[in-house]
Amino acid sequence: MPPRRDRRRAEPRPPAQTAIGAAAMRVRWDRVGRVALLLLLVAVVALYVQPARSYVSTWRDSNAKQAELERLEREHEALVERTRELKDPRTVETEARRLGMVRPGERPYVVSGLPDDE
Repeated sequence: MPPRRDRRRAEPRPPAQTAIGAAAMRVRWDRVGRVALLLLLVAVVALYVQPARSYVSTWRDSNAKQAELERLEREHEALVERTRELKDPRTVETEARRLGMVRPGERPYVVSGLPDDE
């Protein structure tokens, strides 16, 4: 024989314990987990932002310094070539005459009134 149920009148439950209230009060752990993972992802991305910016800045500086190095190397090569040229006595004499210098004992002449070669 089944146990007898007490046929007392059910007392009304407070609103928080009703079926609708209980469902509303239930924690949805799957949603909490998703939100926690999303917040973790945002935190990890935020931690990578500054190093990424630093890397890009360093890369740009490196490119600028490399371009400056190449320019200075070309300038150095030109100066080495000019030094080699100036060690030749004929070049020195040509440069001096272009500046209007004469050797000791020479008589300078200035010719003026010639038509332009244009």
